Formats: sequence, structure tokens, C-alpha cells
Amino acid sequence: MSKPDYQATNLPLWDFLTILASEGVDFLLSGEEDKVPLSSFDYEKTTICLFFSANWCRPCQSFTPKLVQLYNMLRTMGKELEIVFISLDHDEDGFNAHFETMPWLTVPFDVNLHKKLRERFHVVRIPSLVPLNLDVQSVEEDLIGLIEDFGEDAFPFTKKRREELKAIDDSMRQGGKIDQLLAHPGRDYVVASDGGKVLVSKLIGKTVGLYFGAHWCPPCRAFTAQLVEAYNQLLSSRGDCFEVVLVSSDRDQKEFDVNISSMPWLALPFEDRTRQDLCRIFNIKVIPALVLIGPDGKPISTNGKKIITLYGAKAFPFTQSSIEEIEESLRKEGDSLPRQIQDIKHQHVLKLDMAKAYVCNYCERQGKFWAFSCDACDYDLHPTCVEEAS
Repeated sequence: MSKPDYQATNLPLWDFLTILASEGVDFLLSGEEDKVPLSSFDYEKTTICLFFSANWCRPCQSFTPKLVQLYNMLRTMGKELEIVFISLDHDEDGFNAHFETMPWLTVPFDVNLHKKLRERFHVVRIPSLVPLNLDVQSVEEDLIGLIEDFGEDAFPFTKKRREELKAIDDSMRQGGKIDQLLAHPGRDYVVASDGGKVLVSKLIGKTVGLYFGAHWCPPCRAFTAQLVEAYNQLLSSRGDCFEVVLVSSDRDQKEFDVNISSMPWLALPFEDRTRQDLCRIFNIKVIPALVLIGPDGKPISTNGKKIITLYGAKAFPFTQSSIEEIEESLRKEGDSLPRQIQDIKHQHVLKLDMAKAYVCNYCERQGKFWAFSCDACDYDLHPTCVEEAS
């Protein structure tokens, strides 16, 4: 059987083999230091990717375990995938330390050879994953991001596959089914702070807040207190029409356990990948964040944090019309108040101001929205605490 003309059919693969041949390399190494001849690969059936990485690189150290998990999963599923490590380490000790964490093959350590490969495949940052025998026009440009977002579902790493996965995400986000967002065939429940399990089906028909947060994050701890207050107010005034589910970004199970212990609501299990999926589906880039899902299962707002911070439980059911009603009520309240007053308890003129939150200097209780504030010093009064000078 004649050897395929790789130069005619696949330029990246041909260039890879040509560069190796120019350095007298006709084999790859396995973890057992066995030599694997380049001629032993079925290049037409196997997806081959070059993995440019280095032991000194923190992002590489973080990504490599994810790639190992994906590689093992796909191989177990019978997918024809091979990965070849191209080291950008400074010395052989770094190369050996990094490669021993990998289950795939590697090009023998050679700084000059690795430099040629890096330049040929235009690698400007690491980690970088470069497929060799896929149509260049069809390959998704950011394979690292694709794998971090979708795991093994990203295979075979094409633009078409990215579009298919994005369409699935869009359907999940807008589909109106809370059980599809929060559950999957292997898990039909969420967990409570006491370790109990609550069926996701119990949430159907409720307004649900997906709370993206972490215990290590100080802004999250501050917002948690505001959300707890609103949650408890709604629980006492409206029953169980509103539920919150924590989508944790904690760093480990112990931290997650501490986090959920301070919360009166539910959470996705820490070990479940659905946490990462929801961050991707709702494009969560910063925490804390609160996504509000209506009783029909469709998103009300992805900016629930702002709604709770500004209006608390008063904003329920968190729809645009309910927010507009609150704002109209606040405008009417503001129109009924004087623009400034002279209170007998303070020497300066106090001006009407809109504040997200403040503490009244007279009654020492927290207030929101309208306040009479001093421009000259840090002094605020509830409108109900005003005693105007005669």
C-alpha cells in the first residue's frame, strides 16, 4: 500500500513530520520511555493534537489535569484521539517533571526542535493545543477555551461543534425548563445546608435565583447578607414562592461546606459539573451574580444582584413591570418631599438625596432610597426622622 501524500492533503501534519525528519526524529516517546514509530499512526482516522506547554507555566499546570481527564474520557469512549506534548521547558528536568503527569506521547526533548515547532505553528502563548489533521478552516480557533467550557463534549474541536454546543446552551437558557438547567440523568436533586436532598422537580413553578458566589470572595459575603434578608422576608410574607440555589465557585469541598452552612437555601453539589455549565450558559464572568428564573422556567433577569441590592424583597416577582412600579412609587415619594430642610438636630442644611443604602444618624437604623444628607459632613436622616426648625 502506498504512503498517503500528506503534503497534498494536510499541510500542518506534513510540516510536523517534515520538521521532525529534519532533526532526525522518526519516533515519539511514551510515558514508559518506549519509542513509538511515527509510521505506526493511522493519520486518516486519528485526531492528532500538539500540546505546547511547560512545567514553569501556571496556566499550563492548571489546564493539564483537565486535558488529561478529557483525553482519558474520550479514549474510554473509543474516540480516535492522540496528543503529542511539545515542551517549552528550559531544561530536561522541567520537561520530565511535566511529562510524567501526562498519559499521551511526546516529542523527545530538544530545545531547537521545539523552537522550530513553536514558530511553525505560531504559538504565542501557552498552554496551546493545535490539531494537525483537521481541515484548518473548520478548526475552532480557541481549543483551550472550548475544552475548558465544554470538556469532552468539545470533541472533535471544530467550529461546527462549537456552534452546535452554543445552540444547545441557548436552548437551555431560553427553554423554560428549570429541571433541565439544574438536573441531569445522573442527578435529580439539589442539596440543603444540612446535607439533605431536595428534588429539582420541587422547584418547578417557583421563582428561582441562581446565586453564583464563593466563600473566599468578600463581595459575595456582603451580598449574601442582603440576599438572606430578602429571602427571609419573602419566606415570611409570601411562603415558598421564591427559592435560591447556590452555584458555587468555592475552591474545595471544605470551603463549599462552610459557605452553604451560612445560607438558608439550596445548592448544586460541589462535585457536579453543572456548576461550570451554568456559568457558561449565563456568561457569568464575575461574582457575586444572581440570575433570576421565573415560574415559567425562563430568565427574568441576569442582573438580580442589582435588583436585590437596590430594592430587596420589595422587587418580587422581579419582573420589569414590578421594577417599574417600585421606581414610579419612589418618584412619587420623592416628589412629595422638600428639596432641602433645616433639621433641629443638625447645624447644616440637609438636601434630599437618593441613596442605595445608608444608616440614619438619628435612629441608627439602615435606610434605602430617599434620605436627607449633609454636603458638609457625613450625616444622613430618614425622611421620617426629620424635625424641621420653625
